[in-house]
Amino acid sequence: MSTRIGGAPVQTWGYNRGLPGPLLRSRVGDTLAVAQHNGLPEATSMHFHGLALRNDMDGVPALTQAATAPGAAFTATFKTAHPGTYWYHSHMELQRDRALYGPLIVDDPHEPLPYDAEWVVLLDDWLDGIDGRTPAIQAATLSKGMGSTGSGRSGMSGMSGMSGGGSSTASPFLGSDGGDVNYPLHLVNGRDPLDPEVFRAKAGQRVRIRLINSAGDTAYRVGIPGVRLTVTHTDGFPVVHQEVDALVLGMGERFDVLVTVPDHPVPLTVLAEGKTGRTFAILDAGRGRRPTAASVPTRLGGKVIGARMTAADPSVRLAPKEADVTHTLAMTGSMSRYDWGINGRRYDESDPFASAVDIRAGHRVRLDFANRTMMWHPMHLHGHTFQVGATGPRKDTVVVKPMETVSVFFDADNPGQWLTHCHNAYHAARGMMAVVSYVQ
Repeated sequence: MSTRIGGAPVQTWGYNRGLPGPLLRSRVGDTLAVAQHNGLPEATSMHFHGLALRNDMDGVPALTQAATAPGAAFTATFKTAHPGTYWYHSHMELQRDRALYGPLIVDDPHEPLPYDAEWVVLLDDWLDGIDGRTPAIQAATLSKGMGSTGSGRSGMSGMSGMSGGGSSTASPFLGSDGGDVNYPLHLVNGRDPLDPEVFRAKAGQRVRIRLINSAGDTAYRVGIPGVRLTVTHTDGFPVVHQEVDALVLGMGERFDVLVTVPDHPVPLTVLAEGKTGRTFAILDAGRGRRPTAASVPTRLGGKVIGARMTAADPSVRLAPKEADVTHTLAMTGSMSRYDWGINGRRYDESDPFASAVDIRAGHRVRLDFANRTMMWHPMHLHGHTFQVGATGPRKDTVVVKPMETVSVFFDADNPGQWLTHCHNAYHAARGMMAVVSYVQ
């Protein structure tokens, strides 16, 4: 499809010729049918990120179902069991980094949160079609490693001070290296800083913002200068409410927040955490001048949290129980060789069970995500929601910093062959994936 990004025409892919794809919406208990027709020149798939659906609808080629060939069609049909903010994306190699993603919201018919309006916000880093770049070209550059090229990253020119480019920097949420790729642009709902999205509301209204990080290699720090955010959910599940000035979310993570609309336009400010890029959208009450790219701040301070700094709402905490089994999933590899894997093994699609972790139905499972690399990794588990530690948030994706171990717990109540992997698109493509396997 053709679209305009950064003021220039770009050829890329997408769902229904849109960037991002269309909003899919369902209610708890409904059966959702998503018809997919593959008009791409290569096979594709669709994964429904965060949803605990049945295994044969999970969209992982060569593991849960066959990929959809060019010109072919497939309809995914499943029940939506839990309310929350989710999303969908291709699970074929680097296709997600070519606009094959979109939001999916499951509504609670007994919604307890009071709010007046809703803003669904997808964040993304972008390089496809700019200066001749594609995710495949970027992956080829990275695969050479830092040892042979001096840098696995590619520098890009700037745009009004709002683009990517520059070196990765330290972050208290990520460690000393923010990411592998310097993207030329960062987007909010497919819009770049030259043409930011505007969400119109009335002063004094309460808006629920559903934030989704659909990026390939970038964590984001998000806030609205002068406006407090009330954090209500992460990865679709409620947390104990707290007021913050900004929050940080890795790839695949989601946050829901409530904000009270001020009486003047304000920028929803999005900073590439550990990088130099930034972008914005506008929350507009209709009075006063709208912010411009030049006026958007380069820093968001005050009280800033990541998802692990929240606590699960008591209504969704796992019942106290000792783990029946513990498995260590060690993230291994390095930038020098770009040889990412789990437990020293790169995932092989032709033999996915070579890296399988076997568990039993009905067990309380503890997974220790042990990062033995100097990069941070957002680790995602398909088909389940885990709890971080004893009282941490219920999630499906968790950031693990360098040389850190994060323990998560889940109940094996959805039998199947479930992928667990780093949600950095380039780390996953190089093999940082494994299978959690069990039957009824």
